[in-house]
Amino acid sequence: MSLTNTLWMSLFWSALTIALYRVGKAVYRRAPRWWASPLLIAPVLLILAALGLHATYQEYIRATHWLVSLLAPATVAFAIPIYEKRTLIRQNWALLVVGVTVGSGTAIVSSWGLARLLGLNQSILLSLLPRSISTPFAMTVSGDIGGVPGLTAVFVVITGVLGAAIGEGLLQILPLRSVFSRGALFGMGAHGAGTAKAHLIDAEAGTIAGLVMVLSGLLNVLAAPALAHFFR
Repeated sequence: MSLTNTLWMSLFWSALTIALYRVGKAVYRRAPRWWASPLLIAPVLLILAALGLHATYQEYIRATHWLVSLLAPATVAFAIPIYEKRTLIRQNWALLVVGVTVGSGTAIVSSWGLARLLGLNQSILLSLLPRSISTPFAMTVSGDIGGVPGLTAVFVVITGVLGAAIGEGLLQILPLRSVFSRGALFGMGAHGAGTAKAHLIDAEAGTIAGLVMVLSGLLNVLAAPALAHFFR
């Protein structure tokens, strides 16, 4: 493929990805339901476009690799909410440590158990393990433990969308009365999508969800070498 064609392909798929995500956000503002999440709408529309144009995943990812590279500075930017909420962390550090550790452990063990139950191969199993943390962290952990980061990103989106949808229903049946516990449920169970949903329910719960999401991501990144040794 010539340099000119490569450039045009990159511009086309990048612009289409951004445009469809904005379409998804507009739809979600009008109908804030789990099935209207831009994390679901944009990928579905992109898949349909790729099928219609007979484009392969390799062609798409080559054209939009610069978007993926933005995940690195996004990971660094997570330091900002941690700094801003340092007082909250100091006041509740024990609760946060226990909650994030138990939540992360439960997510990893349940992912491993599900993969074994379905008879998934080792590569898919390792890609599934970091599904319960936000995409920048999850792709980093996936690469470190031998998974496929691109596949992990898909699992993260599915977990986030379904977790945000199920989480709202769980609030109706679980005895979670404090803002802290309600926010932690979304941040631990549905990372970015859950944090967005928590903000719609209560601003403070959204703050807690974002904090738990960041801390769980950091914990998993730090634990990645141990996970790699254990699961390989």
